[in-house]
Amino acid sequence: MVSKERGEEILRPIMRALGVVLVGGSLVTSAGVASAQPQTETTRYQVASIDWKPCPEDATAECGSLTLPIDYKKPNGEKFDLAVARRKATDPTERIGIMLVNPGGPGGSGVNMVLNAKGQFSADTQARFDLIGWDPRGVARSQPVNCSLDLLNKTPSLYPANQAEFDALATFNRTLLDDCRKRSGPIVDHADTGATIQDMDAIRRSLGEKKLNYYGVSYGTLMGQQYAERYGDKIRAMVIDSNMDHSLGTFGFAATEAETAQSSFNEWVMWCDRTATCALHGKDVRKFWHNLLAKADRGELSDPTDPTRKVTARDIINSAFGAFYGPSWKSLTDRLVALDSGQPAQPLAAQDQEVNWVFPAAFCSDWSLPVRSFAEYKAMERMENAIAPDMRGGALGHRAITGCVGLPEKVNNPQHRLDIDNAPKILMLNALYDPATGYSWAVNAHRQSRDTTVLLTYEGWGHGVYGRSACTRGAVDTYLATLKTPKQGARCAAVEPPAAATLSTLPAGPQPGLPGWLG
Repeated sequence: MVSKERGEEILRPIMRALGVVLVGGSLVTSAGVASAQPQTETTRYQVASIDWKPCPEDATAECGSLTLPIDYKKPNGEKFDLAVARRKATDPTERIGIMLVNPGGPGGSGVNMVLNAKGQFSADTQARFDLIGWDPRGVARSQPVNCSLDLLNKTPSLYPANQAEFDALATFNRTLLDDCRKRSGPIVDHADTGATIQDMDAIRRSLGEKKLNYYGVSYGTLMGQQYAERYGDKIRAMVIDSNMDHSLGTFGFAATEAETAQSSFNEWVMWCDRTATCALHGKDVRKFWHNLLAKADRGELSDPTDPTRKVTARDIINSAFGAFYGPSWKSLTDRLVALDSGQPAQPLAAQDQEVNWVFPAAFCSDWSLPVRSFAEYKAMERMENAIAPDMRGGALGHRAITGCVGLPEKVNNPQHRLDIDNAPKILMLNALYDPATGYSWAVNAHRQSRDTTVLLTYEGWGHGVYGRSACTRGAVDTYLATLKTPKQGARCAAVEPPAAATLSTLPAGPQPGLPGWLG
């Protein structure tokens, strides 16, 4: 079992002189954090009941839609249809109410989450709650943000080497967003989480429920946090699993993301050292890794599925980063050893590019993380490389920040300290070694909401905690059924991932081939 002291060690590298410090018990950055903006209710509007019909993909679930304003400041203006799915409580005599669910992203489909709910939630939770999923605005069935696939294929380097490449990146980001806007309309400018939480409350009202329950994982935790800030009195129970920290500025965001990517790499190395089934057991894993990256840098590695295409070091790093979500350590190691030896292997990238590309419209409206010059970029890159030398800096965090370079600094939903005043106890969960939502994010979000949140720490690995063990699942199911939370500071022991775990296809992040903040 990992000690509390070991957990605190994870936080220390990101609190050193790189613009990240503790002030009054909270993590802040030299880049600054926007102060909390007062939330004001938009003009009330009537919400129709949902006309439920069997879902085309699975008739055992129900699907429907809600017609809602694109811009809540103009409730009588242009509308869009929000796609919603439902699985009714399997035991009506035990039914407690509705539970909205969201898998994160930005870009994850809540409709799909409900369609696949039988494998994601315990039988007890399915018995007690109507599971309600929705495709957030701009995603999948809810007026998707569509962008040119050809343009996405021409994305310039997100690691610019000079001023000209930095300027080209900024120009490309603006061109891409303009292309998405031309193809998708005004939804592009209203895909932020501030609008999404109003959609969530519209779902509650359309179903005639006084209160809702909520389970959100990864980017879905931002939806949960902000719903609790604005609609805390409308919550019965809320589980936010693998948490975002919406209070960090540019350098703090980059530093924490680099640190958690590196810690996940370190855990893979230690797994190989202690596990006989690791293909690199008994060998110097770091030496192998850096030699493999060097081969890629020299153009000596070919794509197993397309010999005409060279595998880059970034391909390898992205593949490892995605494997850390599972974690799928054995399959990752097997693929890397095969790649090094020139043998046929599974492709490193497990994703296809999607034309529905909501990431810049959503993330770049939720976060103001400006990098205003090439010199500022290089300072950030040096910091990331110092924190995460094996991962060559940050993975997901770096690409998210650089994906917004050149876009307006004033955003719809700027960062602020979490401020929940009028909500019941909320259960937060996070793994110590999560590649995407670092443990420090959960700790900091919990610090900012200590009176209303309880943080349960999973002492293991991977992204998404709920189904990791009997301990984590039991804590969530008990809380949802009875509202009884674990004690403050509660922890669940790590469970070794199964050797047969393989990397499944992960929904898109800020760059093709890289997963985002999804469960």
